[in-house]
Amino acid sequence: MATTPNRILLLALSLAAIAAFGAGSAHPAYDSPAASCSTFGDADLLPVRREEYDGGRILDISHAYREDMPSWESDDGIGQFLWLPKSMKNGSLANNSEMKLPTHTGTHVDAPGHVFQHYFEAGFDVDTLDLAVLNGPALLVDVPRDKNLTAEVMESLHIPRGVRRVLFRTLNTDRKLMWKKEFDTSYVGFMKDGAQWLVDNTDIKLVGIDYLSVAAFDDLIPSHLVFLKNRDIILVEALKLENVKPGIYSLHCLPLRLVGAEGSPIRCILIKY
Repeated sequence: MATTPNRILLLALSLAAIAAFGAGSAHPAYDSPAASCSTFGDADLLPVRREEYDGGRILDISHAYREDMPSWESDDGIGQFLWLPKSMKNGSLANNSEMKLPTHTGTHVDAPGHVFQHYFEAGFDVDTLDLAVLNGPALLVDVPRDKNLTAEVMESLHIPRGVRRVLFRTLNTDRKLMWKKEFDTSYVGFMKDGAQWLVDNTDIKLVGIDYLSVAAFDDLIPSHLVFLKNRDIILVEALKLENVKPGIYSLHCLPLRLVGAEGSPIRCILIKY
């Protein structure tokens, strides 16, 4: 059993974590995160939510789902996405939740069928994506903060040949756009010429970015078409890149095996070398 000082420290850390996570994180079955544990009157049962593991060696770069996280072209966030139709509190033998949300919500991956109908009909869904591309060494870079990702910007980054996975941290992270409920069309993303420059001049096969779309709003479909045309580039969107230093990491991203879906929520982590 934990000593009194340790219990007090654990309680303080737990309450801080809960406060940081936000009131919107509460399960619909409970009034608040703390209410689910207070029945037992034991501080050891208060959950601690972490962004880093193993002493900071493992970094979680996927956003936790919450009702007020942004949703595409919505001012109201994703809203309620989790229900508890079977509850032990109401007499069920176990708690069983149900979830409903768009497959391109939060941190997610795009498959070729997202913007090509013939790929969609042929079955190029998220279950066909190459896990060898989704897992491996990755370069995290900071990009110029005053413009979209154009050919000029891409050339200025001097990404060497041989690099296969790049995560682009942009002004989106500085502006904390993924923490705002309202969808913001002014987010930073790839213009068509920037996407084409990357395809023509680098060996990158995974492109990650820090808002809901890798493509700038004004070049939304053209940029996606460039990236996904040959089915060899995977797009990972809405990454959580605050407080992560630029550099080389081991990236691990795993989408759900959703047969027939052109997108999927994805859990992404970085491991420091």
